[in-house]
Amino acid sequence: MCGISLIVDGICFDLSSINTIQQSSSDATFEQYTFAIDDLKAGLRRRGPDSLGTKKVILEVKDAEVHSYVARDKETEREISCLRAMRDCKPFSDGDSGSGMQQSVAEMCFVGAVLQLRGTKPVVQPLVSATGNVLIYNGEIYDGLYVSCDSNDTNVLLQSLEDCCCCQSHENVSSCSGKPIPELLSSIKGPWAAIYWQAASRTLWFGRDALGRRSLLVHWPTSEDSRLVLSSVSPACTSQEPDSEVEGRASNITYWEELPCGVYSIAVDATEAGACLAGKIRKHEWMNYMLKDLIKWERKLIEPKLMEFNSSNCSSLLGNSDIHSASCNGTLHSSSISPADRVLAALRKSITRRSTQNTIYKQEALHDGRENSVPVAILFSGGLDSMILAAILHECLDAGYDIDLLNVSFNGEAAPDRITSRAGLKELERIAPLRRWRLVEIDADLSNLTMEMKQVMALINPAKTYMDLNIGIALWLASGGDGWVHELDTSAPHEGYQRFRYKSEARILLVGSGADEQCAGYGRHRTKYRNSSWLGLHEEMKLDMQRIWKRNLGRDDRCIADNGKEARFPFLDEDVIRILLDFPLWEIANLNQPSGKGDKKILREVARLLGLHEAAVQPKRAIQFGSRIAQESNRKNFGSNRAANQASAGSVAFHKSSS
Repeated sequence: MCGISLIVDGICFDLSSINTIQQSSSDATFEQYTFAIDDLKAGLRRRGPDSLGTKKVILEVKDAEVHSYVARDKETEREISCLRAMRDCKPFSDGDSGSGMQQSVAEMCFVGAVLQLRGTKPVVQPLVSATGNVLIYNGEIYDGLYVSCDSNDTNVLLQSLEDCCCCQSHENVSSCSGKPIPELLSSIKGPWAAIYWQAASRTLWFGRDALGRRSLLVHWPTSEDSRLVLSSVSPACTSQEPDSEVEGRASNITYWEELPCGVYSIAVDATEAGACLAGKIRKHEWMNYMLKDLIKWERKLIEPKLMEFNSSNCSSLLGNSDIHSASCNGTLHSSSISPADRVLAALRKSITRRSTQNTIYKQEALHDGRENSVPVAILFSGGLDSMILAAILHECLDAGYDIDLLNVSFNGEAAPDRITSRAGLKELERIAPLRRWRLVEIDADLSNLTMEMKQVMALINPAKTYMDLNIGIALWLASGGDGWVHELDTSAPHEGYQRFRYKSEARILLVGSGADEQCAGYGRHRTKYRNSSWLGLHEEMKLDMQRIWKRNLGRDDRCIADNGKEARFPFLDEDVIRILLDFPLWEIANLNQPSGKGDKKILREVARLLGLHEAAVQPKRAIQFGSRIAQESNRKNFGSNRAANQASAGSVAFHKSSS
């Protein structure tokens, strides 16, 4: 996992081909927003504490042609200063003394910070090839490209990109000399965000995976700030006076937006007059049919016929030995493998991908001689989703590793999630008594988090509601893993269990995002079903999945990664999504039944297969409510929950919440 950023300065951008993307209004009056390059690097370094690197690509127009090169590290600043001076000078006209040749210079600053989880040798980004190509990559390649167990996926991706076609447009794929870059990126299974400079074609490529599981923010060029800026995270706003290293001119909230999922390119050329550099931004189509189907999120069987629905309900009562499911033509047939069994198999594969392909931490643990190593932790409420993740992780992870269960509370032992987490721990210990489970209880007091709230406000940006802030704080504190555990004191075993301070060192966190969206776990799903039946429910779930990149995943990735941890989302694995879409909607949920039974019906069946009978009946509770941060936040900002409910929803003035 990494933090990546790019600042492009000195290019005139043509945004006409992506005019559907919302851009900041140049007519609006914004608060002054400034951030230093060092602040940007600091934010990225929190995501990638193992290494930090910077590379600058210089582009020049000479004799109406564009030339590029990667500036040498020791001479970068001197070269950039000279080139900036050249760019800022007024070009010679024909009547002036001099060569009469006009010049234009642009620069692209790549920054990469690495949290290394794969490979056996250290990797420092940005990666630069012998041909002058530059890559910064934040993601995991689980399939689509072959990555050996001891290799680093960023190195593998750069090698694959080197073999791609070097044409600028990719409009006629049949004429490409190699695989088109959009086709290569479309083939990756796993979360990713990438920025790549292809020197031969003078083309900049960037984008994020089709589900948006990795954060990538963008500032599109405006009249206030003509640069293109991409970054994994927004740096905190600073009040210092502008200087040569201070960047940004608009308000923090309006400066950034979540980059819509997809693959983008900017072909850089000289203008017809040869006077300056111009770049046209283009968004490309995904070139993988399975990926396109996942994005459409269409289900073939939505509304059950009476016979089918009754048969499905009866089979659920009878057990898994004689489950009936509907085929694509709507007829019934017996299947020896139930839908829950197939979902469980897909989740096992998903969690295996996300927990056992990281050889570097195993070698470090072996080299250091450490015992009780914890490579993977779970954001844990004791609810249905996190209990399923914990039980399957136990099956996938080597028995020698401990598993940390990270639970946050803003109301001590009285918070609902604290109560269910302790009950969940007991159930996990029952089904897996030989595994060492460690429940890490993270207690927080909202009134003592003034500085932390300012940090989280920058992380959730461009999100701007109290709900986003509450969720962001809860995720940020939970992923930090700094709390208390109840364990036997080996030095005084007669005293029983004692409470010890503990900080989880796990770098990989499994998170249950995507389960509610795909399996009708939200209260609004029940409301939509009540008002609009099965079709209305399907459309609401589809809307949730198609906007999850903007509403949830970018924010969650930024808040968790700020602690030097990588969030992984097993329920959002491509194969898990496809399996769930293969089933009729009535196999996924039955909202005629009460909460804790009909919602997320298929996952409750999965829990029973794992022996989690108590977790299988747990009702849905969002983290902001289960941890009680929403209640405490309402008291702090509005005086009471009732006053908060009466306040208008939407944007908040964050400076008020942190005062």
